[in-house]
Amino acid sequence: MSKKRDFYEILMVSREADADTLKKSYRKLAMQFHPDKNPGDASAEEKFKEAAEAYEILSHPEKRAQYDRFGHQAFQGGHGGGPQFTNVEDIFSNFGDIFSDFFGGNAGAGSARNQKTQGPRKGADLRYVLEINLKDVVSGVEREIEFETDDGCDTCQGSGAEKGTQSTTCGTCGGRGQVVRAQGFFSMASTCPTCRGQGSIVKNPCKSCRGEGRVRAQRKIKISIPAGVDSGTRLRVAKEGQGGYKGGPAGDLYAEILVKPHPQFERNGDDLYTLLKINYLHLMLGGQVEAPTLTGVKTLTIPTGTQVGDEIKLVNEGIPSLRGSRRGHVFYRVEVEFPRAVSKDEEKLLRELAKLRGLENVGSAASFWKRK
Repeated sequence: MSKKRDFYEILMVSREADADTLKKSYRKLAMQFHPDKNPGDASAEEKFKEAAEAYEILSHPEKRAQYDRFGHQAFQGGHGGGPQFTNVEDIFSNFGDIFSDFFGGNAGAGSARNQKTQGPRKGADLRYVLEINLKDVVSGVEREIEFETDDGCDTCQGSGAEKGTQSTTCGTCGGRGQVVRAQGFFSMASTCPTCRGQGSIVKNPCKSCRGEGRVRAQRKIKISIPAGVDSGTRLRVAKEGQGGYKGGPAGDLYAEILVKPHPQFERNGDDLYTLLKINYLHLMLGGQVEAPTLTGVKTLTIPTGTQVGDEIKLVNEGIPSLRGSRRGHVFYRVEVEFPRAVSKDEEKLLRELAKLRGLENVGSAASFWKRK
């Protein structure tokens, strides 16, 4: 399988290119490889589809941000779907709005490829930013969210026509939604002025939705967030987006996860990092201490002779992997903790230890200690 080309490379722009530059570059490529200018040229048609896919992603700010972060993987699996054009007709029918900027209307190439009649259409997808705590990432959590959206009208079933009546085919465009005229290589199309691109006319609008086929609604749903997610993870909830047009299916809801910073732990992939103060005697002699984790206090073994700044690992107490059964670890960077007060007996022992280590002048700091 051939490696998929970089979208910026396809459009011949830099990664910092603004929307205007993207549009100009795409226009040039679309004109160059347009099927009507290259009849029977499979290579040109493939480049035409390739450029359309790249432009569709990079011209959309949210999709571009996902692509910049994850590359082509952003539109595979759990990250949501990108466009997959199997033929030229897909481009003209699904992305006619792109061509309207370039070819003078909502159209594409020749009479065989005119945009499809505005029949039932899928509603728009929605994006919802869902904020969770780092602790929720360990176990997973279910959250209820509430948002406002457009739903299909139950009264007219999305048709926009009053119950018991029907819309009629537009006489001006014959139901195509467009008025077409030939010009050079292209069949130039513009939106029908009578039906405004709908292909039909509603003479008796539904009173509930005023002929729109959709109504504003408040929606409340529960979302299950799996363990192991990270900021930027997108969860798709099918058919919870905006209602469809003329009875078409609803769009999808994409919940984008935002994990709030933790006051104690720093995350790196599935591992966690934090500081841990340890008594100086534990550093010298080793032993076991209590160490915090996101799920409670655990026992951590301190090796003899541990130095300040060393990292000690507590295995399998980090973040569960989103794509497997493994779990990350917790790494503790050691800091030393000295007592602020000692008894006479403790001080005596410390001085004796200092002599054994050949530190005869240690007593000069005796004024530091506070008596217990």
